[in-house]
This record gives sequence, C-alpha cells and structure tokens, in this order.
Amino acid sequence: MLGGDEFISSPPKKTVRFGGTLTDILMKYEKGETTDFELLKHQLSDPDIKKLPWLRRSREVVEEYLGFLGNLVSAQTVHLRPCLRMIVLQFVPPRITIREDDVDISDSDDDDENLSENFNTCHRALQTVARYVPSTPQFLMPILVENFPFFNKSERTLECYVHNLLQVTVYLPTLRLQILELIIEKLLKLDVSTPQQDIEDAEENANNSDNEEKSTEEGLFDMEEDEERKGNKVVSSSSERMAHPLAERLDILMTILFSYIKDVCHVNGKLDISNTKDLYRDLVSVFDKLILPTHASCHVQYFMFYLCSFKLGLAEAFLDHLWKKLHDPNNASVIRQTAGSYIGSFLARAKFIPVVTVKACLDLLVNWIHKYIDNQDKGANVYCDVALHGPFYSTCQTVFYTLIFRHKQLLDGNLRKGLSYLQSLNFERIVMCQLNPLKICIPSVVNLFAAITRKYQLVFCYTIIERNNRQFLPVVRSGSGGDLVQTCTNPLDSFFPFDPYILKRSKKTIEPFYQFWEELSAEDLENLKKPIKKGTSEDEDDDFLKGETPQNDGVVGIAPNSYESNTRSPLNSIGSPPDCYVPYPQ
Repeated sequence: MLGGDEFISSPPKKTVRFGGTLTDILMKYEKGETTDFELLKHQLSDPDIKKLPWLRRSREVVEEYLGFLGNLVSAQTVHLRPCLRMIVLQFVPPRITIREDDVDISDSDDDDENLSENFNTCHRALQTVARYVPSTPQFLMPILVENFPFFNKSERTLECYVHNLLQVTVYLPTLRLQILELIIEKLLKLDVSTPQQDIEDAEENANNSDNEEKSTEEGLFDMEEDEERKGNKVVSSSSERMAHPLAERLDILMTILFSYIKDVCHVNGKLDISNTKDLYRDLVSVFDKLILPTHASCHVQYFMFYLCSFKLGLAEAFLDHLWKKLHDPNNASVIRQTAGSYIGSFLARAKFIPVVTVKACLDLLVNWIHKYIDNQDKGANVYCDVALHGPFYSTCQTVFYTLIFRHKQLLDGNLRKGLSYLQSLNFERIVMCQLNPLKICIPSVVNLFAAITRKYQLVFCYTIIERNNRQFLPVVRSGSGGDLVQTCTNPLDSFFPFDPYILKRSKKTIEPFYQFWEELSAEDLENLKKPIKKGTSEDEDDDFLKGETPQNDGVVGIAPNSYESNTRSPLNSIGSPPDCYVPYPQ
C-alpha cells in the first residue's frame, strides 16, 4: 500500500465530497475501516467519476486505482456502466481551454507527451474490468457508439478514438465485428459526404494558390540554397495533407484501418492464414451490410481490395461472393447491379488477379448473359427496359469494362489462341440481341469496347451505336437563367467502385496493387481504327494499353462527338478511361 507522502507527491490530489482525500480513505480501508470506502463507491456511481484525475498520477497510484476499480465493479456491478464510460472518455486527447477575446475556445491537447502511455493504461483498466465482469462487452459497445466523436472534431481526436477502438478488438475479440461495423459506418458517412469532385476541386484550388505564392516569393527574394532545401522539405511534408478538411480526416482514418488489417493478418511479417480468414469473414459481413447498399462511395470499399491483395484465394472468394449476389434473383435488383459493378471494377483494377481468374469470371458472366437472352427470347418482355433487365445490363457492362482493361493480357503470348477464346464468348449475339445493351451501358465503355472488338474483328458495334444515337432523346430541364440544359443520362445509375483512389496518405497502400488506365496516344487511336490482318503473327501485340505499370495520372480527352455531348460518364476521374469515340474509317 502507498504511504501518504508518496501519494501526495503525485499531483493533483482528489478530494472526495465527504471530506478527506483518496489516500486517507484507502489507508483506512486497509486497516479495516470501510465506512468511507462505501461512501466513495456511492460517489463514483455518479457522473463525477469521469472527473477523477487518475491517469496523470504516479505509477503506484495508477496501479492502486486499477485494483480498486476491479474490486468496485466485482463487488457491485451497478457501477459498471459509469466506470466503462469514464474509461472510454479517456480514448481522446484531453481538452484544453484557450481564452481569446473573452471567449473560451476548447480544443484537444495534441502535445501531451504521455498520451500513448495514458491510452495503454485505459486499455489495462478495461481489461481489468472485463476480467472481473464477463458481461462487460455487451455494456461497453453502446458506450463506444455513444462517445464516437463528431467529424468536426480535430483530426487527432478522431485518429486517437478510432485507434483505441481497434485496440479494444485485440483483447475483446467478441466485439471486433461490431467495432469494425461502427468504424466503417462512420467512414462511409464521411466518404459519401465528400464527393470526389469536391476533393479534386479543393486540391486544384490549393495548388493554384501555392503556385501563386511561390511565383510571388521568387520575384521578391533570392533565397540561399540551404533555405531552398529547407523550404522544399516543408512543402514535401505538407503536400501529404488533403486540402479538403473532411478528406483529410478520411485519409487519416483509412490509413489507420489499412494498418490494422495488415497487423491482424501478419504475424512476425508472415501472413497468418487463420487470422486472415477470420478477419475476411468479419469484413465481408460489414461489406454486405453497409458498403454494398451504398451508392457511389469512393474510398471506404478499398478495405476489401487491400485485404484481397494478401492472397489470391481471398480475391477469388470475394469474386465468388459477389457473383452469388449478382445471379441470385432473390436479391434486390439494385444490389445485383451493384455487385456487377464491383466484379467489373475489381477484375479491371486489381493487378494481383491473374488472367486465368479473369477468364473464369468472364466465362461465368458471359454464360449467364447468354442464358438470360435464351430465357427472354421465350417471353414477352424482349425489349430495352432498365427496370426489367437491370442486372442483365449491369452484367454486360461488367464484361465490356473487363475486356477494355484486360484484353491485352487475354491476347498476350499467343494471339491466335487468345482470339479464339474471345470469339468463343460470342459477343456478337450479346450486342445484337433485342435487349440492346449498347444503348444502356455507359457511352465511354461502349465506345472503347466497340473499338477493341472491331480491331480484332470480334463484332462490329458502330451500326448499332449510330442507330441508338438517332433514337436517343435527350432529357432537358430548366437551368439557371431559364436556359434548357441537357441532363446527364446514365440509365443504370452505375459507377465503378474501384475507380482511382485519391487520398494522398492512404493511397500509398493501394497503388502497388492497382492497375491505372493510361491515356491513349494518337498512335493508339490509329491502331484501334485498323483491323488486325489475317497474316498477323501469333506474338503480335495490339498497342492499346501500355503495360501494367502506372505512368500517367492525367487523362486527355479524345475525339468527342455528339454522343458524348449527350451523356457524360462517371469515368472522367483521374486514371480512368476518358469518354471517347473512335469512328469507323470511311
């Protein structure tokens, strides 16, 4: 037990409301006088428990307090909730009050050197409570949800809280699924409230502002070399910050989530299959519940992309899971369409997926499409209608999109064998069917698919495209000033969930496994217009995609036509295929 002098030397002192100090009460309790101790337990049952400054005391005091906490909750579990709440409130940096112009401004104290040690002590306290009260997890989870910081709090506050939540899953594994669901739900809300276009605009404005400041400084000062190096160092460190404040928070939290996934799946630097499978099951469950029903999220879904990069078996399991969602008629149409978008985007963007897996997926998808066409030929609804045939059109777009990104690999090595495989998919029947998928799919995908299939003489799409153009009726609305403006028409309301990841810090985790789209040069466009010759050697390449390694982040729009002016696709983001039209040479 601590001596009185030792306790007093560890400021600050906590005076209990009925007189005396904690050290006096604890010393009396050791001698068998329990009256004051019982009064202290009643005091701890009210909200003032969170005001007890036990973290920033000497090690002996902290140890004594942890022992007292265990005795308290084991003797009377009525004190469990306030004790848990008191601990969880310490998951964020302490708040300090700064007075400016007679106004108190409260913010988190990010400069606390003992922050990491304090968090570790909090987790020890939680483990102590859980050891004495086995039902702790079911009482803890609502408190974790209730105290999750708002997004307008500082980045450091959010970072610390999420980090501590993930730390809880290490020693309370029964809560892992619920905690991951809570974190990903919050990240998803942050993601959808921060559109990619807003992030890109903020970055562009910040770059323009930095360039203006730089040009002004260069005109006014002739800086020394050492000062320039110092300035460049500052720029490089600040360049990782996102200009958009919500994007900055999302970037930090996604980095933490990626680090957690890596740490759980790897033990001593090696992939632990058992841990990885368990985490995969939890994350797939969260994916089904939160990600799949959410439209047009930009970044959060990449936790599945990153996890699947660890082992091919995980990627194949994920594709199989999405395939079951797509072809199950009991699922809602919108879920089936979204699952199709995920399959196409995953096959196109994941470098770690080999050609053999791409072929297996294409076989499944194309066979399903042909069976769907067979069934419709026997029915009365054989006409172009998104409401009736949404999953069919989504699957067609998935196949077209995958072919655009992967056709070079499918043809690589043995061109004749590759062409034979593509011909066996019978794209002509898909394109020519009465359901007319070229009319519904996104124009940028249709145009590039048409160019590639014409080059390799798989199917000629331009007659159908031109016919669809003539039948296309633009939708108009009243714009600002009373002008009539053509609206964007994307009948499937589709998106590609693994379009380029633009958060600066966390994208470093994704880029090694990511296939970027490379801009088309004038030579590429000319090659697309030339059909492949009959006498082509077996090892000839098609010069469409310039390898797998990303070289350019920018995209140059090419040859826009009337069709593009009517419809703009969501593929105009950095690193994605541009809206393009490759006309058939007259």
